[in-house]
Amino acid sequence: MSDTKKLIPIYNSRGEAAAFLLYPNIYNVHGEWIGWVTQERKVYSIYGHYVGILSNEPRILRQREWAYNEARVKTPEPAPPIRPPLRVPLAPLMAEIRQNYIDVLEEAPDLLPAADFGDLRDDLD
Repeated sequence: MSDTKKLIPIYNSRGEAAAFLLYPNIYNVHGEWIGWVTQERKVYSIYGHYVGILSNEPRILRQREWAYNEARVKTPEPAPPIRPPLRVPLAPLMAEIRQNYIDVLEEAPDLLPAADFGDLRDDLD
């Protein structure tokens, strides 16, 4: 039996592959580690900040009005970069997003920055 994990495209609401899931790690389209997902389908940035949930399509969704009461979690060991595929399957038909949710990869991609980029990283002082 093979131990290889399957690379799953994560789509935005326009049907574009905007990230990849190699469970539990999430990568951007350049293959850089940008976050991870828990067994409860909660998505966190590489800095331990709550980002949203992974839907079944899959998309990363977040409530539009968020109370920010989700505690910052300990970040796992950084995942090595990957080589994303040149072609991905077409996006499945996706349900409409409820009005109180946003598509993170389309409307707030800055919540999932790579390690060398982003306003949410800790100060180096």
